[in-house]
Formats: sequence, structure tokens, C-alpha cells
Amino acid sequence: MSDLLWDKPESLRTLLCELVSWQSRSRTEGEINFANNLKAKLTELQYFKKNSNYVNLYEAGQGRKVVTALYKSRESVETIVLISHFDTVGTEEFGNLESLAYQPEELTKALLDHKIELPLDARVDLESGDYLFGRGTMDMKMGLALHMSLIEKASIEKWPINLLLVTVPDEEVDSAGMRAAIPKLAQMQVEHGLDYKLFLNSEPSFSQKPGDTKYYIYSGSIGKIMPAVLFYGKETHVGEPMSGLTANFMASFLTQQMEWNPFFREFDLGESTPLPVSLQQKDLKINYTTQTPYRVEALYNVFLMKRNATEIMNIFHQVATESANACNSAYMKICEREGIEPIGKVNVLHYEELEYYAKGRLGPEVVASLKDEVIANPSWDDREKSIRIADILMTNCQELGPTMILLFAPPYYPAVNASDNPAVIEAVDLVKKIGSEKFDLDVHQIHYFNGISDLSYVSYMDDKQEWDSYERNTPVWGETYSIPFADMQKLNAPVLNIGPFGKDAHKRTERLHMESAFHQVPVMLESLVRSMFSLKEIVE
Repeated sequence: MSDLLWDKPESLRTLLCELVSWQSRSRTEGEINFANNLKAKLTELQYFKKNSNYVNLYEAGQGRKVVTALYKSRESVETIVLISHFDTVGTEEFGNLESLAYQPEELTKALLDHKIELPLDARVDLESGDYLFGRGTMDMKMGLALHMSLIEKASIEKWPINLLLVTVPDEEVDSAGMRAAIPKLAQMQVEHGLDYKLFLNSEPSFSQKPGDTKYYIYSGSIGKIMPAVLFYGKETHVGEPMSGLTANFMASFLTQQMEWNPFFREFDLGESTPLPVSLQQKDLKINYTTQTPYRVEALYNVFLMKRNATEIMNIFHQVATESANACNSAYMKICEREGIEPIGKVNVLHYEELEYYAKGRLGPEVVASLKDEVIANPSWDDREKSIRIADILMTNCQELGPTMILLFAPPYYPAVNASDNPAVIEAVDLVKKIGSEKFDLDVHQIHYFNGISDLSYVSYMDDKQEWDSYERNTPVWGETYSIPFADMQKLNAPVLNIGPFGKDAHKRTERLHMESAFHQVPVMLESLVRSMFSLKEIVE
């Protein structure tokens, strides 16, 4: 055991702090550099010094890389895929301590001089000495450190099992890293003759409500999809308001119906999805003028359990149609009151209908050119580009207005669940037993991880007809955004998430519970891996 670098709590803590110190905020140079740093760190292991071809980097766009490290046993084709992400959110909220955000030991000490600034629960945790503070300690570089420790031990003790570590960038934004990794996983499955038996993530255990300190493991991950709409009205001068129809007026009807709408809520295995809310609503006018706003966009967050994109679009269409009818009714009453003729009736169209119409009216080449013009704008992200493509097509087909154009804006996370899988049932029972017997810890199972995770991109079960709806109604599909649905279907293995307990992800007070991270979870993960492959149970 003396040859192991990362098998003790102290060495795990040191490894974590080193990983955190490689700051890797999404969309920064740090995120780009992290992959090379990690590859160099992994090749410190004797196994990868001898098998350097088993540590690889793969392109994930914008200079970012996916890192894979394969421990390949000569005795088995059965494989556990260890999934993590290494990007983090920003650190602006750390204020005058921002320079220490990626230095956990120093930050935790420094916070003692600033504890009056902290919420009471964070202050109590700080003074207890049980937590390590810092950006990425909880979400989720500790998960990566645990996977590195597992693969090291497997390589030295020559476990009859394959472990494939996969860690990705960009989970916090669009999951470009995981979407890029999926085709590589499908390729490696064939190239190395691997039989994937489990996709094991180690995202942290999240509290279910403020003050909740229960420890959770997850046998699935909630899905997320973003229905969006371009409201296209009729412009006019503010001095002649009844000569037009503002998009704000139109949007008010749909947004009221979308916010907290129970039609979108799902129930499964005693759990339910959070209700939908609007994530963004804004006028597309760049500058202030006295022209009324006639183009407005809105993005709505919808969580999923069993439903797919087609089902969500059908519900979205129903809600939008009812909202358009209500809008038309209210508008007609106003026109009657003012004694004027209405300018038109608000319609509802899907983006695919708009594009089909535009190609017929303008020609496919013109439509392609208009889309390219939007795609080429470097200052717009995929969400903005999606709306702007619909907008530029509508601007050239204004006879379709006033209308609500329904579409999808990235990202899309399909839901995944393995709660009824026999191997997962056994794994959950084992982890509960280990927690109880070794640590007097109650382990609670949740069927859908509600923090959204990259597990959404494995074990996809719907047929092509279902994902076609997403492709056809996502304006940037195949240009700046895509999902490898076909390769996802090839990765047909159950999922499980077991990670360390922590609090306040994405907050200044993000912190990791050290007993959970350095003592409890390492034992539970190793016991799980050993049990799945009929290895001798871990002996303390």
C-alpha cells in the first residue's frame, strides 16, 4: 500500500486542493489548461507511465478537452465508467477574498476573520472545523479526486475489472464536454472490447431543503429542456399605439401561463419535478427608441422525468394556443372599446413550420444565408442565436405575424433513471449497509438527482422519432449545437451517483464535508466496485 499516492485521507485532501488550485471557470483559459494538467498528474501513476496510450485528450470545442484514463484488466471486459466534470462557475461573489477562492486551505482560514459576513449556518460549519471551503471543493473536484484514487488502487492491485475515468469541461454551461465524450465512449467500447456495466458519477450530495444534512445517493438524474418563444407583433410609433401590437402584450399572456404551470409537472417513484419558470424574457431592440417593441423573446425552464421533447412541445403548443386565444380576446375587446379595426390575430407556429414556409417563399439558399449570418455572430450564445434565427426569418416573412414562434433553445438534458435495475438495487442496498455499519450513517436514496448532471447523455432510450422533434425545432441544430442521440443509445448501462456531502454549490460559501469526502465515500465507492465484480470486500 505504500506505493499508493492517493489512498489516505491526508493525501486525498492534498490532491483535492491541487485540483482546485487549477482554476477552471467555464469559458476561461483555466478550463482549457486543466486537461493538460490532469493528464500530467495521471501519468505520475506507474500504470500510466507504462501505458501512456491509455490516457487521452479529446476535443470538446473552443480549445477545451475531455480527459479519459483507462485501467484495462486482462481478466475482464466488464467496465465501470467513472464520470465527472472539472469546470466550475465563477467567483465574483467572493469579493475581497476572490484571490483565495481556489485555495481551500487558505480560504477556510481567512474566512475565520470574515465570519460575521457569513450566513449563520455557514458560520457554524466554519467554526466546527468539519468543512473545507472553496470553489469546486464540492462541485465537483472531490468527485474527480475520488475517481483518481479508485483507478490508482485498481491499477496497483490489478483488480479484475476495467475502470474508465472520463472527466469533462463545460458541464456548468452546455455540457459540450459530455456531448463530445459520448462518441468517444462508443468508439472505445468497440476498440477495447469493453462491456459497460455502470456509469458512476460522483456529483455531490445536495440538500433537499435549507438545513437538510441527510446524505443522499441518486439512481437517476432529472432532465431539463428549454421551450422558447419569439413573440413577433406589429411595430408602431408610441404616439399611435393602436396602429400596432406590442410583443410585450403578447408575451404577458404566455408567461403568466408558463410560470408554475402544473401541466408540466411530472411524478415518478414518489418524487416530482419542480414547476416551470421563465429564465429570460427580453425585448430584441438594442437601443431605446419611441418605436414600440414588437419582437420579444422568452425562455422557459422545464424539468423532465419520463417525458421527451415531443411530449413537451405538444404541451407547450397547447398552453401557447390557449394563451394566444386569451391574448386575441383581450385585444379584440380593446379594439371594440377604442372603435378601431384590429391589425390581425395572433397565431402560433412551430419553428419548423416557419423555416419550411421561409424556404418556400425565399428559397433554401437565402434561408441558409440568413441563418449563417446569425451563426457567425461571435457575441451571441446558442440561446441568443436560436431566437435570432427565428427573428431574421420572421423579419423576412412578416405576413405570418403577429405570431408566437415556438422553438427549443439549448441545452437539453434527457432524464435518466435506473432505480429498477437489479444491479443498481443491489448497489444501493450495499452502500446503505456500508454507511450504517461502518459509519453509523443513514444513506437515503433519491431517484432523480435534481442538480442536473452529465448522466443525462448515457442510456438514452427513446427512438429517433422522438428526438427528431427536438432537431427540427432547435434553430442552431447541426450548426453550433447537437446531441449524439444515436451514440447515446449504444451506451446501454445503468447509472448511479455517489458523491461527497457538501453545501452551497455555486455560492461564496461552497464547502465540502471532510469526513464524508475523505473517509466515508472512499470506502463506499471501493466497496461498491469490489462487490459488483465479485471481489473481496474491503477490510478496514
